[in-house]
Amino acid sequence: MISVSQALEALFALTRPQPSEFCPLTQAAGRVLATPITARLTQPPFAASSMDGYALNSVEADLHAQFVVVGESAAGHGFTGKLGAGQAVRIFTGAPVPKGADMVAIQEEVERRGKLITLLTAYDGKSNIRPAGQDFKLGEQMSAPRRLTPSDIALAASMNHATLPVFKKPVVALISTGDELVQPGESPAPEQIIASNTYGLKALLEANGAEVRILPIARDTRASLETVFALSEGADLVVTIGGASVGDHDIVAEVAATLGLDQSFYKVAMRPGKPLMAGRMGNTMMVGLPGNPVSAMVCGHVFLLPVLGAMLGLGQAPAQRFKATLSADLPANGPREHYMRATVAEGQIEAEIRQDSALLSVLARANALLIRPPHDGARAAGETVDYITLS
Repeated sequence: MISVSQALEALFALTRPQPSEFCPLTQAAGRVLATPITARLTQPPFAASSMDGYALNSVEADLHAQFVVVGESAAGHGFTGKLGAGQAVRIFTGAPVPKGADMVAIQEEVERRGKLITLLTAYDGKSNIRPAGQDFKLGEQMSAPRRLTPSDIALAASMNHATLPVFKKPVVALISTGDELVQPGESPAPEQIIASNTYGLKALLEANGAEVRILPIARDTRASLETVFALSEGADLVVTIGGASVGDHDIVAEVAATLGLDQSFYKVAMRPGKPLMAGRMGNTMMVGLPGNPVSAMVCGHVFLLPVLGAMLGLGQAPAQRFKATLSADLPANGPREHYMRATVAEGQIEAEIRQDSALLSVLARANALLIRPPHDGARAAGETVDYITLS
């Protein structure tokens, strides 16, 4: 067996970066920007008012000073003239500041009668003007790679980009294996169970940037497995679920080897998730997950998401770890790194009492995986431990 960190290193060595493509701005949220983009204009392109009020020359802005209103400047319809002495322009938020003005007196501090305004306060040095280029200037860049947030999309639009260069979504083919499995919605026989892992992993991977294909369930025969593997053609990553152990019916590795799998490793010193394997089949990366529901989902968080991040150009890094204090004592850990379902709240973490790898209800309640190093001694309430979040 190899350690979790060694397994991650081996997995990263198997990954291949995705090519880039252009994506419409309207579909770019959550995608990974492949190369920096450059602002095609200056924002704002002109000095603009940040308040509703009156534009005037600050030199004349004494208490009770009076001005004649000679025009109006609104967003999209600026004042085209130039202010002279004793003149002001009615101005609205976002509108261009007219020539000859260097401040905006806000309307609450002005008394107006007809065309005449009187300042009710003296100029205090605050211009209420956004200078040209305050947000960004022509040629400034948005860095890459980065997963595009709604704020990034708004900024890219403001930079005048209708399409963005993004990494192509990795195509992931999910293959559940086992004679005991039926699809959700079907009526299982007494000895059958529902194939749940495939759908949980699909949701996890799609939420993090993959395009996921669920393939038919592969039965525990060579012919069935070979047929389903053939359906994965064109995928960047094939993930099998189940059949990776050493039982008489666990033949995934054997069949994959006959199809050209160059296996990198098999078995990881972790709980849950020990029977994990990986390798490459030609141009396709393959990861074989254990069949227990929680084991598969834990391996999805610990291994598949970092692999996906590497394929999307986000770097080769394990899942980010956080720290919290234990709310209850924990017994000593065994020889394998243990990922315990847990709940984090207000800086404290509590491990679930039941940690059986078949209990999806426990996983659904948890929001974190508490990480116990191999041979970690007993821990007391109040001690600090590491965890990763469940998304």
